[in-house]
Amino acid sequence: MNEILAVSDLKRTYEVKRSAFSYAKEIVKAVDGVSFQIDKGKTLGVVGESGSGKSTLARCVMFLERPDSGKIVFQGNNLNEINSHDLRKLRREIQIIFQDPYSSLNPRMKIFETLAEPVLFHNIVQKEDVMGKVENILDIVGLSTDYLNKYPHEMSGGQRQRVAIGRALTTNPSLIVADEPVSSLDVSIQAQIINLFMDIKEKAGITMLFISHDLNVVRFLSDEIIVMYKGRVVEAGKGDEVFYNPLHPYTKMLIDSVKGKFAKRAGDDGRAASGCPYYPRCEKRKSEVCLAAKPGLDAFSTNNHAAACFLVE
Repeated sequence: MNEILAVSDLKRTYEVKRSAFSYAKEIVKAVDGVSFQIDKGKTLGVVGESGSGKSTLARCVMFLERPDSGKIVFQGNNLNEINSHDLRKLRREIQIIFQDPYSSLNPRMKIFETLAEPVLFHNIVQKEDVMGKVENILDIVGLSTDYLNKYPHEMSGGQRQRVAIGRALTTNPSLIVADEPVSSLDVSIQAQIINLFMDIKEKAGITMLFISHDLNVVRFLSDEIIVMYKGRVVEAGKGDEVFYNPLHPYTKMLIDSVKGKFAKRAGDDGRAASGCPYYPRCEKRKSEVCLAAKPGLDAFSTNNHAAACFLVE
């Protein structure tokens, strides 16, 4: 079995105030029944606009947040049932790269200390071999040894993100969760970091969960893609298949925005979307069909491609 990670019916909700001046609260379903699996050496792309639940999904997979329900199985270990001691051992096998490298790197630590810390903590190599390991990591991410004694504030955004990627690689992980790793960078730097991810994927064969709001970025790296909207998966399939033959209206809207086209947004007709969550924004909506029930990925399914929409032609 080549399966590295399997997520089944994952749910995570939050109780939030409706406003700063209100005591009334409402339940927000950040992740609402998400399921997927990733095979060894493959990359799964997760796409969706802000608020779709992508980062919450990443934090649940890393067990930085405990899900309300559902199952997360990593290399045969059910993370829901594992004790804290064994979970700590697994930490070296799952690493995360955050969106903003400036806030994720310790400003008081030099780059050598930043990269050496996880190596020493997890006993990756002997103490006398740490320098060689750190220099090797810098070489992999395209930085010279001149950066060993620099602090994060002395580096550019792209260089800091390379260090963050290097830190994730220090423990020789089986899975890397990359949460919007290029969204805070300039376009030209984004291309460099994407190429770096492609090199790492090709040479190291690391399994990745790559999260972004930009479907164009994700398709370059991903073998398969899932599209999220309001905590639910609305489309799933092979990378090129989802990008070139989108089925769900929301996926089509994301692709149009990449191409600089902005579709008309349907007006809210005043009815609660008791059925399809995308109903208030969908131009193709049909109240008698779309409000009858919430569509799952079985609403329309072909070989390796599915969409949570009753109106797919």
